[in-house]
Amino acid sequence: MSASLLLSAGRGPQECAWALSQLLRRLRGEGVRRGLTIQEVQAVRGDRAGTYRSVLIRISGVDAEAFAASWTGTLCWQAPSPYRSGTGRKNWYVTAQPPERDARPTTFREADVNIVACRTGGPGGQHRNKASTAVRATHRPSGLVVVVDEERQFSLNRRIALDLLRQRIEQGDEAARRAVTTARWRIHDGLVRGDPVRVERPTPR
Repeated sequence: MSASLLLSAGRGPQECAWALSQLLRRLRGEGVRRGLTIQEVQAVRGDRAGTYRSVLIRISGVDAEAFAASWTGTLCWQAPSPYRSGTGRKNWYVTAQPPERDARPTTFREADVNIVACRTGGPGGQHRNKASTAVRATHRPSGLVVVVDEERQFSLNRRIALDLLRQRIEQGDEAARRAVTTARWRIHDGLVRGDPVRVERPTPR
């Protein structure tokens, strides 16, 4: 069993990136005590050493989903700023949310394509009008359809149709990846300060 969390300092000050690193350390410690494995999948480092603007983690083990849920929402690290002694602010907010799942790439196989010979209208000479040299290609998993009649030979049109389908599927995969990235940035921008689900503090010495 596994679950993922995206922790983000949003657009907060450098203290929020520091708070994220402290909260992540606390989360990992609690997870280890429960017998869970915490894996860092992706991270954006903060301006200062040891800090994070965001980090994507995967939690694995028994009750991983329940553990992730207990850390989901607005988190607060309550401590004086380590960078600005003059500020009286002690509450630094971070958000933790389940991320949009990665878009799985589409595996293109010629075996998944239906090829049908067909005729197309319009100019092109007597041979094109009489022979079924055009190609209608359907990629069954995605439903994409292309019709190609650029060449006078069926085999050449077939190759062009397959290349065109492959190109359009790759473009669709890229669009899906961009959509996932956009959705994850909405998590960064959606940080709500106040009313945290957890307030953590440094361990007293």
